Formats: sequence, C-alpha cells, structure tokens
Amino acid sequence: MNTPIGLEQCLTFINCQMQPPTWPHTHRNGEPRRAITISRQAGAGGHAVAAKLVEILQAQAQAGACPWTVFDRNLVEKVLEDHHLPKRLARFMPEDRISEISDTMDELFGLHPPSWILVRQMADTILRLAELGHVILIGRGANVITSRLGYVFHVRLVGSLEKRVRHLQELQHLTPKAAFELAEREDLGRKRYLKKYFNKEINDPLLYHLVINTDLVPHDEAAQMITEAVMAKPVPALARV
Repeated sequence: MNTPIGLEQCLTFINCQMQPPTWPHTHRNGEPRRAITISRQAGAGGHAVAAKLVEILQAQAQAGACPWTVFDRNLVEKVLEDHHLPKRLARFMPEDRISEISDTMDELFGLHPPSWILVRQMADTILRLAELGHVILIGRGANVITSRLGYVFHVRLVGSLEKRVRHLQELQHLTPKAAFELAEREDLGRKRYLKKYFNKEINDPLLYHLVINTDLVPHDEAAQMITEAVMAKPVPALARV
C-alpha cells in the first residue's frame, strides 16, 4: 500500500503520547521506547514494508500502548502545523525534487523561506516524533537526524532497477518509460537531499543497522526481519544524574 496515513490519525497518536514517561527510555506503561527509520530506493517497497511493520509491531505491543504510526508524506503536514507555516509551503518540502536554480530564485523573490530553514524545521519535528517512540519515519534524512538516539533502528531497502521499475508500474499504473523516469528522479532527489543538507551518502551502509534487498526478500518477510532485529536490539542504559 502506498497511501499516506492521514494527519488526523497522526494527531491521535501524538495525543496518546502526551503523558510523560516514567523513565527517559520507556513509555508511560513501562514498555521500552523504540522507533524505526526507513530509507528506500524508489519502488523498493518502503510503504508496503512500513504498513506490515505497523501490523506486526502493534500485535506485539503491550496492552494500553500507543499505536505504532507511520510518518511519511504526512510528515510535511505535521511540520507545517508544528511551525505555524502556510500550507502552500508543502510543495517546497519534498526530498529535494526542486532544482537549485528554482529554489534560489524562489528564495530571492520571497516565495518561501530558505530551504535550509525548512529542512531544520523538518528535523525538529522528526526528532520530536522519534522521542515519543512507536513511530516509523520514512525518508527525509530521518536516520541521520536521529542517529544519536540509541533506541532508534535504521533500515535501508534496496532492489534492482528492473524490479523496482516493475513494482512502480503496477503500483502507480505507469508505462515502463514513466516508471523508469520516476525511479531515476526519486533516487537522485533523495541522494541529493541527504548530501546537500546532511553531507552524507545515502548508499553508505554504515548509516543503517540493516540493509534489505527486496528483490530477494518479500515485503512481509522484510517486515518480520526488521521486527525481530528491532526487538533484539538492547535499549540504551538509562542516564543517571
């Protein structure tokens, strides 16, 4: 499934998390705080894996725990809400799909704030969500932004261009040429985004706990694999003051 979760569902999740936790790395019901970031190549099944992950993790959650929630395209809406920004800015906040020239000209003529300010605000919202726990954050450098939070697990999904293009064709009802162009454009945009704003290479395996080739691992199996790895990862020791 490639449908973003509605902002209303995300706000329900946030309201559920508003109770302060008993300890820095636990939820209010005592469950260890966990979060997941997913970086993905276009057509590698990021949203399908995330949807299955939510299903599995929610089934394993303790009674009374806040629901696991995916933040992807709806993340932009949350950023605009957090920072009291006009909704028209949403089109300036994809993963660097606007050319450098267009971005510079728009800033010169005051059409939107400088892109680095928007990215900083995005990072602020990502950190806040990760600190709540029970979130799956897709894209936008979330793995780099949360890299110092020891309870966050980072995943990269990859696959051959041929199979990813075929997946995009089926998912979005595109011609082979259109699907190929979409995959190329999105992969390049995400690579530029991470390099431009975080000075990181998106394909660096050292940025992730787990890299999965979805050519070889079906989406459901990938979600199960991630769940097992997340649950096996020790939660950091509590800070003592």
